[in-house]
Amino acid sequence: MKLYHCSNARSLRPLWALEEMGLEYELINMTFPPRFTYEGYLDLNPLGTVPTFIDGDLTMTESSGICHYLVNKYGPTSLGMTVDEPEYGDYLNWLYRSDATLTFPQTLVLRYSLLEPEERRQPQVVEDYGKWYLARLRSVETAIEGKEFLCADRFTIADITIAYALFLGASLGLDERYKPNCKRYLENMTKRPGFIAAQEKQTISPAE
Repeated sequence: MKLYHCSNARSLRPLWALEEMGLEYELINMTFPPRFTYEGYLDLNPLGTVPTFIDGDLTMTESSGICHYLVNKYGPTSLGMTVDEPEYGDYLNWLYRSDATLTFPQTLVLRYSLLEPEERRQPQVVEDYGKWYLARLRSVETAIEGKEFLCADRFTIADITIAYALFLGASLGLDERYKPNCKRYLENMTKRPGFIAAQEKQTISPAE
């Protein structure tokens, strides 16, 4: 298995999952945006997005989907859930919500506050989509009231995908408006050995 990764990008989700599962893989650290900085990247992933994950003849580009693939392909593992578990539907809902509802507005905040040239930055877009993200974060705040994990009283990839969204929000300064449960949850998730190991792995110099 091979994971193409940029520091703290959405590829951190599958990197974290790989570390939690103790799987063997090759990590390619790249400078963002890799479509301009990593020669041949568009041949691997014509979208130019991060991550790109390769397992044999399979290529995947969706971070939450890669996590889902890993637990189903290389389990059984407590990080996944099966269809006969009562909270299986909730588990899937969190996996899809992690990007479609939470990370999506953050990408607009990131683009129009940091990535675009100064003359193309849009403070109103940043403010509006920051509020959008925080409003949708209420679902997480409610779900973890009195709980350590999102589903089934155990750590799963749902926690990886949602905690990453909170982590990315913090990197954008949005955590100043996080509610107490989300602050506690993010702090606990980023203390996990798997997360810490993933952070350490991404400090390695980019592959040639």
